[in-house]
Amino acid sequence: MQKLRWGVLSTAKIGREKVIPALQASQYNQVIAICSRDEQSARAAADKLHIERAYGNYHELLADPDVDAIYNPLPNHLHVEWSIKALEAGKHVLCEKPLGMNTEDAQRLVAAAAAHPHLKVMEAFMYRFHPQWQLAKKLVDEGRIGKLRAVHSNFSYNNRDADNIRNKIEMGGGALLDIGCYSISLSRWLFGQEPDQVLGHITPMPGEEVDCLTSGIMEFRDGTATFTAATKLEPLQFVEASGEEGSLYLARPFYNDSSEPVQKIRITRNRIVEEIEVPDNNHYSAMGDAFAQSIFNNTPVPTPLSDAIANMRVIDAIFESAAEGQWTEL
Repeated sequence: MQKLRWGVLSTAKIGREKVIPALQASQYNQVIAICSRDEQSARAAADKLHIERAYGNYHELLADPDVDAIYNPLPNHLHVEWSIKALEAGKHVLCEKPLGMNTEDAQRLVAAAAAHPHLKVMEAFMYRFHPQWQLAKKLVDEGRIGKLRAVHSNFSYNNRDADNIRNKIEMGGGALLDIGCYSISLSRWLFGQEPDQVLGHITPMPGEEVDCLTSGIMEFRDGTATFTAATKLEPLQFVEASGEEGSLYLARPFYNDSSEPVQKIRITRNRIVEEIEVPDNNHYSAMGDAFAQSIFNNTPVPTPLSDAIANMRVIDAIFESAAEGQWTEL
């Protein structure tokens, strides 16, 4: 069976603990190389994850002729720079979300991708590949809850480590870029539209240079989406989509620690509750396989860069709205 051969830029935690094991367990992928700015760190990660090759800098990995594709889990401020270098080295690119620090930054990667049309580039929003989301999207599109009018979502965790990259503004830290981007993405996806205007609010937290508690309202042609993203609150996640004839609720929409083998979609219509069970599945594995197949079959990637740019525009607009204290049009 044909396998896409991956190289991983850095020994970031999400790569070591989530994406690399998922790619190794998937059908169409294998991870053959990993790198770090420190060769010993790279070797230690490679040994633990049973990866053949370890490199002491990013350039050496990009120069490996056997690597077909690069997974880029670097801090946000390095997404665009090293994804472009990967393209210039002839590698396909799966880049962690968000694609860049802002729309202008992300557009540089879009331009580079256009200059290398034989290579595939995709933003790694893994949640869309989970069976519960595939079904939830289908149910909404088929009118199971009537015409969609409102989406409300929450995503939070509690990170008090001052040295963590998510708490450093120069590295693209903060709640909106790290996890608020999920709420924006799913709302746009469910409505199948782009918002006309947004209202953002950032609650200041003493001693913090990044946004730690951010809420937003997105006004679409057909309805409204609201969300809260926080990095200094008790972990919580949920999504509720409300239509004219019912509502749909997901209790674990973004992250599952695999402790529950079944996910549940709760549909309420006329106060009658129905629960649909969906077998849990590794959405990182599914994303990797979908990306690999787009390369093998020379078909468009499941999530085009135009979607990533549209998401970045909304993120920028929410930051602008929060700074100005008023609605921002897109």
